[in-house]
Amino acid sequence: MSIQDFLEIVVKKEASDLHLIVGSPAVIRIDGQLMPISSGPLTPEDAESLVFELLSTEQKETLMVNKEIDFSFALGDVARFRVNAYFQKGYLSAALRLIPAFIKTIEDLNLPRICHDFVKMRQGFILVTGPTGHGKSTTIASIINQINQTKPVHILTIEDPIEYVYPKGKGLVSQREMHLDTHSWEVALRSALREDPDVVLVGEMRDYETIASAITIAETGHLVFATLHTNSAAQSIDRIIDVFPENQQVQVRMQLASSIAGIISQRLVPAIGGGRVPAVEILLQSGAVQTAIREGKTHMIDNIIQTSGSAGMILMDASLAFLVRSGSISLDVARSYSLRPEELDRLVAGQSDFEK
Repeated sequence: MSIQDFLEIVVKKEASDLHLIVGSPAVIRIDGQLMPISSGPLTPEDAESLVFELLSTEQKETLMVNKEIDFSFALGDVARFRVNAYFQKGYLSAALRLIPAFIKTIEDLNLPRICHDFVKMRQGFILVTGPTGHGKSTTIASIINQINQTKPVHILTIEDPIEYVYPKGKGLVSQREMHLDTHSWEVALRSALREDPDVVLVGEMRDYETIASAITIAETGHLVFATLHTNSAAQSIDRIIDVFPENQQVQVRMQLASSIAGIISQRLVPAIGGGRVPAVEILLQSGAVQTAIREGKTHMIDNIIQTSGSAGMILMDASLAFLVRSGSISLDVARSYSLRPEELDRLVAGQSDFEK
């Protein structure tokens, strides 16, 4: 089978990922579960042939020198794939993530209605957090595409590699890919303010430089979106602050308190009957949130979220409990994703008593 055959299977079966590893069959991931799609294990020759079909001559040279490479690959007009080619045990391997050609709406993704408020904002720092493979890029794309379709603004994205390609709308979209359009995150972010953006997407905040630049761009009156691999809103704040040297942390707390507009922490949870549904934690800017960040009292953020439901905030456990009560997911599955299982049980039981 050719690489095109495998990619067409991914699209047809609505899988999220394809893995090509020597000694194992080709494997796809559907609803979080791995499933083999080739009859036998891949040989080193098979893996090399499949991966090399995706690469240009220049990309092959980069891969052989660096032993890994990130890039995007288009399957005609059907879909795009984010690809990481790498070596393991001396053999060439690859992980390919499906990026659908069509960007789903906030409603299509079953995201909270509060996400529409992010579309209306003119400035601020919005984080989407969670583990790899739980829909962070898709959530941001749905919000940014709604901005693109409804507002005449310049949207600048800096990605490694470009994932979703935004269709023509009222907005003007510039998408910059690492190594293709710029040499580094630091240079691209430093240049961003000279490119007259209204909205900036930082594909991933990886280190001190990218985090510092993203905060600065948000502070200077822009709407900035970024992703982070953290499990909760409070943990996200701590992660950002801890990246900075201790003598800068007071200043960073001040900057973050004034610029943070919202944090969406999400998980894609296996649903009853198949598929996955999002469970989300939402933090929004408020006086109490700003004070907690400024004073280094992030341990209070969970309590602030818990008591601010009327403003649109929600804790992850409350979101999971809602999905259990609505019959979308099982209690056992909810417990496996919960940060505080005892609190989850209390929320499920308490609401059930109320409904009776």
